[in-house]
Amino acid sequence: MSAPLAAAELFSLRGRTAVVTGASAGLGARFAAVLAQAGATVFAAARRVEKLNELADSDTRIHPVACDVSLAADRARLTGTALGATGRIDVLVNNAATSGETRAEDESPDAFADVLGVNLTAPFHLARLVAEAPAVDGDPPRSVINVSSILGLVTAAPLGGASYAASKAGLIGLTRELAGQWGASGTRVNALAPGWFRTEMTADLFGDERSSRWVERNTLLRRGGGAHELDGALLFLASDASSYCTGQVLTVDGGWTAR
Repeated sequence: MSAPLAAAELFSLRGRTAVVTGASAGLGARFAAVLAQAGATVFAAARRVEKLNELADSDTRIHPVACDVSLAADRARLTGTALGATGRIDVLVNNAATSGETRAEDESPDAFADVLGVNLTAPFHLARLVAEAPAVDGDPPRSVINVSSILGLVTAAPLGGASYAASKAGLIGLTRELAGQWGASGTRVNALAPGWFRTEMTADLFGDERSSRWVERNTLLRRGGGAHELDGALLFLASDASSYCTGQVLTVDGGWTAR
């Protein structure tokens, strides 16, 4: 039996390279900062380059990459940039996402497909690019973290969002399948399913008193989550702390799905 690692080493990402999509604001920016603080060289990707530059100014280990994940060429350029600079990608955080119409009857098939393109097709392609990248003997197993949602597990009614819910549920299914296909190679694939956190996407929800009370009433901890409350879950999935964990969904929701 190998000797146990010290707690600080267990969660350390020193010498590793991480790619985070949707990193210009909200949870994505937080994810990039947390991974960098753990020692990783982080390639932070998003369309809003000015926001990425501000993030990079906060930590020299963060490198901005302009990227529209809906475009296959941009996805290939993102992973190529990280590999070209460091020769490796150890952690991929598929965080970029978009939401569609609230009411299913208001959402066209083309708009539905556009949401799935960003939220499901792009994570699949990026995960494949990372899994297919050359590995060096002695490198730690790669960790792919797909950021799903509790809305991939339970309904969002009365808020709605058919394409978003479908994409996040699909991402959970994709996580399990990739974990099954790539487990023998050591590549780990897990999903992170946040509950109601304050982000740009949920600004209207928390800005409305009735909706905010709805979240509080239906969450066992009686409040929405703070961005820092995903730090531990992210580091767990990215680091050696979860070395025997793959194909799993880690739900961080204050008890929403336990009702």
